[in-house]
Amino acid sequence: MSHKSSKVTKKVNVSSSLESEDISLETTVPTDDVSSSEEREGTVKITKQLIERKELLHNLQLLKIELSQKNLMIDNLKVEYLTKIEELEEKLNDAIHQKQLLSLRLDSQVALQQEDARKHQALMKQEMETILLRQKQLEETNYQLRERAGDIRRSLRDLELTDECYEKLKSLPEDQLSIPEYVSVQFYEVVHSLRRELSDLQMKKESLTEELSGYRSQLKCLTESYEEERRSRSELEVRCQRLTLELADTKQLIQQGDYRQQNYDKVKCERDVFEHELSELRRNYEILEVSYKTQTKERNDLAKELATIQQSLNLLQKDKDYLNRQNMELSVRCAHEEDRLERLQIQLEDAKKAREEMYEKYVASRQVIVYHYKAEYEKRLHEELEQIRLKTNQEIEQLRSTSKEMYERENRNLREARDNAVAEKERAITAEKESLRKYDQLLEQ
Repeated sequence: MSHKSSKVTKKVNVSSSLESEDISLETTVPTDDVSSSEEREGTVKITKQLIERKELLHNLQLLKIELSQKNLMIDNLKVEYLTKIEELEEKLNDAIHQKQLLSLRLDSQVALQQEDARKHQALMKQEMETILLRQKQLEETNYQLRERAGDIRRSLRDLELTDECYEKLKSLPEDQLSIPEYVSVQFYEVVHSLRRELSDLQMKKESLTEELSGYRSQLKCLTESYEEERRSRSELEVRCQRLTLELADTKQLIQQGDYRQQNYDKVKCERDVFEHELSELRRNYEILEVSYKTQTKERNDLAKELATIQQSLNLLQKDKDYLNRQNMELSVRCAHEEDRLERLQIQLEDAKKAREEMYEKYVASRQVIVYHYKAEYEKRLHEELEQIRLKTNQEIEQLRSTSKEMYERENRNLREARDNAVAEKERAITAEKESLRKYDQLLEQ
């Protein structure tokens, strides 16, 4: 449209200049007056000098017309080039403004992502503090239980049972079982379930390590592609700067009138080429911007998933260590309980021997004294045996209660760890859905 309007204005200016020159031809040189005066007077002869003068005047008028036409053409070219320069400057300003808007949008998105990461980190820190506090409490209770069950450890030893022995002892009622048999049955049930869970956890750990290696390889590929796109973007920015310098050079060349008049077609071709390159650069810039956003989003998602997997792996490792430590403590307790049981049996045998010796001594003495001391000794022995039996029953009950509490606590801890893992998985799924929703919204924008 600008080219057509400039052509129309050019035609109008040329026609108006021609009309004005026609008018000037009619009014400038009085050739008709000279001829009429010569005819009226009749005395003046047309000489050679008069003809040359008329020719010179006519040539002068033609030169003036050509000069005015060329001045008009130069003015029109000046106006046209000025309009083109203004259009190019407006396009350049629009491109700079769009670039600033995109940079501001990118900064805002980066700030939002950093804020989300900071909140997530604070939440993880709080959870870690609660876990550490819980671990400290468990260690304190563990230390108390270790002090309380010092004697039971020495009385129990070799609690490992085969499947046949376990079935045989399980079929018997609890009243007929001895202390080591009862503890070994309970120990077999707990250890068997814990071994199954340990094998499951090891399989989960192996699968998680494989997934972690896959995520690391994907992260490495994404970082390499990001570096390549960043290099291409820097090359495009250098090219844009070069084009701005060439535009400044063309502005300097446009200021020279004769050069513009001679190289109009060349400048027009260069302008079309620059416009085409500018449109391609804009399209490439938009594509690179979208790909950069998607890759940064994917990288952040992978980093979050990697952090969650690492955390679950650490929790599983801690659970494994805790179970191993509990297993060792139970074995030590069983050994101590067995030692104590052996000592009690030895004391019982010693008491029986002492009773037999005392009985033999008093048989040799008088029957009345023997009967009296025998009754007294049997009464005392019966009381001591009753006390020993009551003490052993109390210790057995305490051992049962402590072992039951310990098993319940371990089961509760395992359930809590499982619930925390499930909650963490659900939180990760919701975070992934939220991030996908934000990603779709950003793509729509």
